Amino acid sequence: MGLGKLTFKGGVSVPEYKELTCNNPIEVLKSPEIVYIPLHQHTGAPCEPIVDVGDVVKVGQKIGSSNAFVSSSIHSSVSGIVKELSTIYAPNGIKSKCVVIENDGKDEMVDGIEEKKLESLNRETIITLFKEMGVVGMGGACFPTHVKYSPPEDKKIDVLIVNGAECEPYITADHRLMLEYTRDIISGIKVAMKALNVEKAYIGIEDNKQDAIEAMKKELGSETKIVVASLKTKYPQGDEKRIINAITGRKVPLGGLPMDVGCVVSNVATIKAINDAVLKGKPLYERVVTVTGAVNNPKNLLVKIGTPIENLIEACGGFKDKPGKVIVGGPMMGIAQFTLKTPIVKGSNGLLVKSMKEIKNEEVYPCIKCGKCIDVCPSRLEPLYLSSYSLKDNYGKCDELNALACVECGACSYICPAKRPLAESIKKAKREITAKRKKS
Repeated sequence: MGLGKLTFKGGVSVPEYKELTCNNPIEVLKSPEIVYIPLHQHTGAPCEPIVDVGDVVKVGQKIGSSNAFVSSSIHSSVSGIVKELSTIYAPNGIKSKCVVIENDGKDEMVDGIEEKKLESLNRETIITLFKEMGVVGMGGACFPTHVKYSPPEDKKIDVLIVNGAECEPYITADHRLMLEYTRDIISGIKVAMKALNVEKAYIGIEDNKQDAIEAMKKELGSETKIVVASLKTKYPQGDEKRIINAITGRKVPLGGLPMDVGCVVSNVATIKAINDAVLKGKPLYERVVTVTGAVNNPKNLLVKIGTPIENLIEACGGFKDKPGKVIVGGPMMGIAQFTLKTPIVKGSNGLLVKSMKEIKNEEVYPCIKCGKCIDVCPSRLEPLYLSSYSLKDNYGKCDELNALACVECGACSYICPAKRPLAESIKKAKREITAKRKKS
């Protein structure tokens, strides 16, 4: 069973560049000699180290923990010796405590990893495993999965949406997961459905991934509780509120959450991690990363968390041209890095290299009030006014205009003919508003 092509109001069509890697099978990247594992890889409270310098650790061993509900455990991705407890910047710019581990090359697994049958597990056990195994949203936000799957009693969830849209240009990590781990993803969906106690799930996939749509349908066979939804290829189709609207027709209220309309959304990589954590006993210590752009051999790599990004670039034959930017993520929502020592974390789905020839220092012109940014904004905001007030440090007015509802997709900046710094200035306003609320 399937659904026809679906979409939402707003958004933009952007060049995809997915042909660079979409047909490249996932390769396992050689484990690095040293991993740098940040203890803050998720939304919520950072973890504290539970290992000391000199400790011997194994693959999958918990090295960071927190008693806070909104947090998630951190595990070692290699076996070896803890060399240092330091502080580094994660790819998102957050300063984080870090466990530095020297790899002994043995890949010894931690004791206690064992497979389980879904029938033997209840909902509470599954959700506890989400936290203990370090499962978080792997589409970018890194929200702890056990929190998302524990809605208040007054929020009745009846639909799970599995996000396979992968609308960000260049990135094909989820696409390859859907093709190469189809069975694991379907299995993970069933685990997630049991955790939520729902009878209906949709897998939303953009129609530029027809092979993934067909693979999922074939694996599902006569299954009726899980439905494949073909989505129109449009950015940002993968935003959770947009995909909810496209598939179910439900509209998440401004400032609201998916649970307000009875939905939970999980990325396909998260669903794969759910399957591995619950049924295989494997913590989240590695992920698939698309390495693309101005490298000699673009690839999809299975990477140990904590691997420096320079290792990924080297595995792809190095820079093709003089690099101008190295971005963790994609061109729309990714973050440019200031060092190649930055480690891959749970939310790192892509590594994009832009050459100096591709970097444009475009002149910024006054706003001409064309309204294009309003037309494309998926949150139905008014980016030109939000940006204008932010640039004047009038964050109170930005708050009144619902700046916090911005999903930071960058569609406004992309479409702006005057090349105004719309998305950047709105992001700043959001930070200022959030900081003020925390103080009050």
